[in-house]
Amino acid sequence: MPDHTTIYQHEANTYHELISKQADLMGRIEELRPCCGLDIVDLGAGTGRLTVALGKKAKSIVALDASEAMLCVAADRLEQAGLTNWRTQAADHRRLPLADQSADLIVAGWSICYLGSTNVANWQQNIHQVMSEIRRVLRPDGTAVIIETLGTGSETPTAPDFLQPYYAMLEKDYGFAHQWVRTDYTFDHWQQAERLTRFFFGDALAEQVIRHKLTRLPECAGIWHLQL
Repeated sequence: MPDHTTIYQHEANTYHELISKQADLMGRIEELRPCCGLDIVDLGAGTGRLTVALGKKAKSIVALDASEAMLCVAADRLEQAGLTNWRTQAADHRRLPLADQSADLIVAGWSICYLGSTNVANWQQNIHQVMSEIRRVLRPDGTAVIIETLGTGSETPTAPDFLQPYYAMLEKDYGFAHQWVRTDYTFDHWQQAERLTRFFFGDALAEQVIRHKLTRLPECAGIWHLQL
């Protein structure tokens, strides 16, 4: 598999090209918590796939990510959208640079998993710290929405083995409810699909794209949500 840390630090624009081909999830988020007029935090905001859409409805939005390079792309996109109600800051999910009870909604898309993989030392403690920070920052009646992968290249949910214990903890230990959705990638042509799939997901999936000349790459995502 490609090194995602290197991608996030040095290839943010290509990463954004990939995710721009993915289905939008704003409707799903708004079903869980209408966003108009809220103070929102986007954890692992990356290049702003959720930030820009949320920012158009929010009272304020803070985009946090470990990668300054990703946040630079997000900031450019927020400026291009004409938004002024935002700020970005590099941060660790386990130590959020935010005041107590300062947010109505916290979203985290495809990012907490990097701390919750069983391949990571002390992953249970990592998740405990992240959940403690989320609860600290949310206001009473606040909402947390966590989006994570349930399998790229899969028509039905197929959670990676190394993330299943983390997903189980969200429901058993922290009280999150769960649903799943399709978040397929739709590419302009199979050559683009092959290039971007190889870039982020690796050779095995890219070879499937070539073999079947795929322009649609199926993907499933889990949405975990908690109302305080």
